[in-house]
Amino acid sequence: MEERVEILRIKSLFKSFRLIALGSKTIVGCEDVNLLVRPGEFLAICGPSGSGKSTIIKCIYRTYLADAGSIIYRTGDQRLVDLCRVPEQEILALRKSEIAYVSQFLRVIPRVPALDLVSEGLLRKGWELTRARREAAEYLKMMNIERSHWEAYPSFFSGGEQQRINLARAMITRPRLLLLDEPTASLDADTRQTVVKALKDLKGKGTTVVGIFHDLESMRKLADRVFVMNSGQGDTRKVAEII
Repeated sequence: MEERVEILRIKSLFKSFRLIALGSKTIVGCEDVNLLVRPGEFLAICGPSGSGKSTIIKCIYRTYLADAGSIIYRTGDQRLVDLCRVPEQEILALRKSEIAYVSQFLRVIPRVPALDLVSEGLLRKGWELTRARREAAEYLKMMNIERSHWEAYPSFFSGGEQQRINLARAMITRPRLLLLDEPTASLDADTRQTVVKALKDLKGKGTTVVGIFHDLESMRKLADRVFVMNSGQGDTRKVAEII
């Protein structure tokens, strides 16, 4: 069991964007963001559209490079690394071994079956193909993807099914830190319950989760604390203070 020191600490995070199409106008994605996340915690980020929620997640994953501030991550071997400044090769290594990100969209090679999409993370970890595909089948079953569709290509699936496949791909490797961008968007009530249960189970196995939510009911069931964003800035609150 890991000590209850933070796994992630964000200090004075600032990210801006220069929009060439608008005459090089600069807009602020987030500014002076400060938060910490403890091991095994589920921290939800909520707020209106355009408030900077996705900017924070993408800065953690290093899809965006922050302009200022720091994102200190405690690795599995207890090293402290600044995700804003470590070399790209270390970011790639952390993505492979410890940090996973799930967007609302399934961006993959078009002609790879769902079963292979979900199993690829285990193959990168050295699993044998048959064992990896067997485990992937369990995750597709858990996400209520019909068995007859496991060999289908991504374009075959609806948006909600693609989202569940995306979640299965990230969850199967049991990352130390899972970043979620609207994990229950576009899902019907029954499917939302399936996803909520799967995320609860993953958290119970020790994964730390930071997730963006507009779905307050799912957030209530999952989150330990909530970071509320507004106009690029935010503050941490108890779940009961939001719902």
